[in-house]
Amino acid sequence: MVCTLFVISLLTFGVFQILPGNPVDVILGVDADPLQAQALEKQLGLDLPLGERYVNWIGDLFRGDLGDSIRYQVPVGDLLKSSLPVTISLTVFSLLITVVTVIPIAIFLAKNNNKKSALFLSFLTQIGVAVPSFWLGILLIMLFAVTLQVLPSGDFIPFSEDPLGCIRSLILPSVAIAIGTSAVVIRYLKNTLLDQMNLDYVRTARSKGATQKRVLYRHVLKNALLPTITILGMTVVDVLGGSIIVENVFNLPGIGHLITSGVGNRDFPLVQGLVFYLAFMVIVINLVVDLLYMAVDPRIRLE
Repeated sequence: MVCTLFVISLLTFGVFQILPGNPVDVILGVDADPLQAQALEKQLGLDLPLGERYVNWIGDLFRGDLGDSIRYQVPVGDLLKSSLPVTISLTVFSLLITVVTVIPIAIFLAKNNNKKSALFLSFLTQIGVAVPSFWLGILLIMLFAVTLQVLPSGDFIPFSEDPLGCIRSLILPSVAIAIGTSAVVIRYLKNTLLDQMNLDYVRTARSKGATQKRVLYRHVLKNALLPTITILGMTVVDVLGGSIIVENVFNLPGIGHLITSGVGNRDFPLVQGLVFYLAFMVIVINLVVDLLYMAVDPRIRLE
């Protein structure tokens, strides 16, 4: 884990140092006075060698300091605290939609594998995998916010201020993200269910008089869900990645919106701090998924 974070820190810092553009030019303009630009570079620490800047940044990270935003002139940690609830709310809502829809649809597809209704639904899942979430978001805005006018097209309402308004503001962006992630998990779970149905223990249970429904829900589904846990863990990462674009489509003040703003304004401390924090979250999520998989699968514990 430490080695992974070290590599991520090198990539995060290095990539944003070689990007074209200078935050001084963004702040003062390209026609700024050279002496004023030089003074600002020294104030921001941009006059130091790359190696020294990297060491200083790593030292600040170890102290829990993500740096100071060049554009907003406040600590990145403060911006993270204000934007994190939005991204977490969007992620949780998207995952809830995914979990609620995946199991019944995958079971329906597995039970009716060769029927026209299942084939049509499978075709829809292929479209869900292929279509980008931001494009789905635009379509949802056009349909439900502009045409039908039943849901807001953007902005975030805190749950503490208006619980119903908060849920309404998250429905469209969550659905835009959940469609793609759900489609991936549905296809995986359906194929796993079909594979399980052809195993010997299923034929043995059926020969003993067990109904198809009992075998499916008591045995097949349980065994098929075990490897699906890993896919769901990867889905969390996909949701976090999708939120970066979707938050901009729906004007949600989350981490993704801050990252996009930071890249546009060459606010390197802001982008570096947020990207590193997201990478750390992804590593923790994967670790939790692995531990959960070990907890629910006795074979892994025995190994």
